[in-house]
Amino acid sequence: MLKRTALYENHVAHGGKIVEFAGYELPVQYEAGVVTEHKTVRTKVGLFDVSHMGEVVVKGKNAEAALNAIVTNDIRGMYDGQVRYSILPNDKGGAVDDILVYRINGECFFIVVNASNAEKDAKWMAAHLPKDVQFEVISDKVSQLALQGPLAEQLLKRLVEPKDIPVKYYSFVKEGNVKGMKCLISRTGYTGESGFELYCANADAPALFELLLKEGEPEGILPCGLGARDTLRLEAAMPLYGHELGEDIPVNEVGLGFAIKMAKEDFIGKKALEAHTPEYVRIGAKVLKGIAREHCPVYCGDEQVGMVTSGTHAPMLGYPIAMLRIKKEFADKPLEADVRGRRLKLEITELPFYKKA
Repeated sequence: MLKRTALYENHVAHGGKIVEFAGYELPVQYEAGVVTEHKTVRTKVGLFDVSHMGEVVVKGKNAEAALNAIVTNDIRGMYDGQVRYSILPNDKGGAVDDILVYRINGECFFIVVNASNAEKDAKWMAAHLPKDVQFEVISDKVSQLALQGPLAEQLLKRLVEPKDIPVKYYSFVKEGNVKGMKCLISRTGYTGESGFELYCANADAPALFELLLKEGEPEGILPCGLGARDTLRLEAAMPLYGHELGEDIPVNEVGLGFAIKMAKEDFIGKKALEAHTPEYVRIGAKVLKGIAREHCPVYCGDEQVGMVTSGTHAPMLGYPIAMLRIKKEFADKPLEADVRGRRLKLEITELPFYKKA
């Protein structure tokens, strides 16, 4: 049976087109449509329900060291209220998932995982954390709203005290107050725009959603669905698990070196990565005619040299784009994507495709 977030009735009331995603019934778009929602986030502000994401808490005197041993990034030395992106690696050097680690304090960490991997991640972490560390899954107790776009801060400033707005990118305020509703307010997002993610109790989520939509009317706010969330992250060249990342894709072939600290004493998968010479790279391409979707083979002449991992029409750029997983030696050669037997020429471009103003 499919799950529903605490905001399901809000989505229906606002005309959301409901689809199945990661075991949930969620809006893929609203009446304005994906392109309008996308452009609204780029130029104004949009509101997403991302309550399907998973959340866990790791506590204990040994919490920092224990977590550091199962992630690729180095989480030592983070300050209270800091967020750090990392990969949860497997023994082969592939990705169990990519995650966000929030440091509440030195003995308590809040971790956000992908919806489709929430159950798998919980089992993996529980199996690889020592017994002296407390581990709790709180996904069903938490709702998450993403307020994204250049006018997000302007809107939020009318609803919270200045002290409740995190100053730095990838930082958070643990106990923010939005008109009487307690929220963890995080300056993070998955759109390539400025913005915030607000974590609150399920009971407060419907009222918070409606408050943000009502108060955001002067900014031209729109509720946004999964469709715009995907096109936005792709324009920003943000990897998506199951596309650019996976159990069998070595994490040192994905262009995420900033989140892989090989100088750490040890972490799960480190030995496998040390022994692996990267064969593939992640690159971006403009598709000259037509759209190349994920799993389309990519050729250099008659040789298949990779595949499309994500592809769509880029609303802000006005042309189709794709991220590719390509053998390193072909990354600067003429490439074509095979779309149902038809070859589409690819023009290699720098990542990200789109950068915010």
